[in-house]
Amino acid sequence: MRRPFARLSGRGTPAAARGRGPARTTADGAADVLRPAVVLVRGTGRLAAAARRRWSATPKERRGPTAFLAGACLLLVYLMPYGPLAAAVALLAAALWAGRDGAGAREAEDEDAAARRQERLAALYEALVPYFSSPDDPHPLYAHEGDTEQVFGDAEFDGDDRLTALRLRYPPYFRDGEPEARARIEQLLYAKCGRGREYLFDWHEDDNRLDLAVLDPLPTDIGAQPYVTAQGESVLGFTDAEGVRRTLPVRTEDGDRDEPPVLWRTGPRSTEPHLLVLGQPGTGTTTLLRSLAVQALPHGQVLVVDGGATGEFGFLAGRPGVLAVESTVAGALALLRWAAEETERRLLRPAAAGDAADGDRAAGPRPLWIVVDRPAALSHLAAVGGLEDPQGLLEVPLRHGRAANVTVVVADQFDCTALLGAAVRDHTRARVVLGPASAAQVASVLGAPPHTTPVYDVPPGRGYVRLGQGPVHRLQVPATPDPHHRETPEVLRRAVLELLPEPPAGGSAAGAEAARAGG
Repeated sequence: MRRPFARLSGRGTPAAARGRGPARTTADGAADVLRPAVVLVRGTGRLAAAARRRWSATPKERRGPTAFLAGACLLLVYLMPYGPLAAAVALLAAALWAGRDGAGAREAEDEDAAARRQERLAALYEALVPYFSSPDDPHPLYAHEGDTEQVFGDAEFDGDDRLTALRLRYPPYFRDGEPEARARIEQLLYAKCGRGREYLFDWHEDDNRLDLAVLDPLPTDIGAQPYVTAQGESVLGFTDAEGVRRTLPVRTEDGDRDEPPVLWRTGPRSTEPHLLVLGQPGTGTTTLLRSLAVQALPHGQVLVVDGGATGEFGFLAGRPGVLAVESTVAGALALLRWAAEETERRLLRPAAAGDAADGDRAAGPRPLWIVVDRPAALSHLAAVGGLEDPQGLLEVPLRHGRAANVTVVVADQFDCTALLGAAVRDHTRARVVLGPASAAQVASVLGAPPHTTPVYDVPPGRGYVRLGQGPVHRLQVPATPDPHHRETPEVLRRAVLELLPEPPAGGSAAGAEAARAGG
């Protein structure tokens, strides 16, 4: 009996299944053996692609120095003992690291991020073309579909691919000396780079360059506390480290640290002896006045006129050094009339002393601080009642306060600026603007525009300050709330009360009389 031939093994048969197993095992083994070579080749390709992208992203004017530096490094490695061998080992390690499996996904993400960032730069370049181009320029830096590499440099982005720093060149014929021309460019950059952040614009007219940088928010966790300052120095608030040369130790809930302050010097040697604060309601103007009054008490005398009659200075009544706190029109007129007469008496004392010794001058009266909140409201009430304008009584302290060691601090709201007296506007050369305000508003008060783009979502106490003819600084006023207000946090309430001198045992009225007699 003939035995049938065995059927040829085909797909799906047990023999085929048995054959695929050894083949797969052989392939897997070969892949394991060749894996280092595959990783090495793949990593070398990725390194080469990264080098090409880096070279393409390098501005043309920097490619020559970059190539020279690379050649010098290669020559130095070649001349070093075992230099070529060490370089080969380092290159091999870098290729193996770049060729691993996870590097491909990250490289793809980096490529996508680089493409998005390049698109942002291209859009910004096209937006600047109408402002930085001229039809008479034979070789324009800015032209539609032009080269961004020749004008943009040192571009930095955050995690959301938004610009955080940029250096751009502009043509020499751009009118960078005109504030209007600068403002148009700054507004465009503010819109294209992302709203809601504060940008610093640093114009370099000598080499036609503009540096843009995103500023970090100023700290808002600094409260009222004793500051390490000299006599005659007051802390208006805190600013950027680049704007001042000094730092002060401050205490916060997160620990102690150093912060750059804005120091205001008062007294006979001050060039800006009086201060004007303007802002919208709730922006911290009264907070700044409270902070200055608390700082002045250890070395001086303070009288307060509360034109808003809000009672936010009531915690000062009866404290040693506080002459009076008035909120009525009649009381304010009497207090300011006494302050004007006291200024004149202080002016007569050095004249009567003649050639008094320096020690006698040092033993003179303590510095007098006149703190006036909302004077425009008081002037309106006085005009309705047919009384004298309280702001007119400030003319003598404002005009002669520097020689008499008298400091005047005035705060009011933006909508009452036109109602401020001529003496207040003319003799307050140290000025602060708090709260949301346009660049034009800031410039109208400070006399110079800010070097940053004002933002409209700011915490209380945030603004700008300018002392005389100095630069404009960002400012964050330390939190100094009314400790008697029911909504004041306990920590801030205790911080303010600890700075106040203890009232005398006789009560607030007796304390005020004692302070007045002790002057």
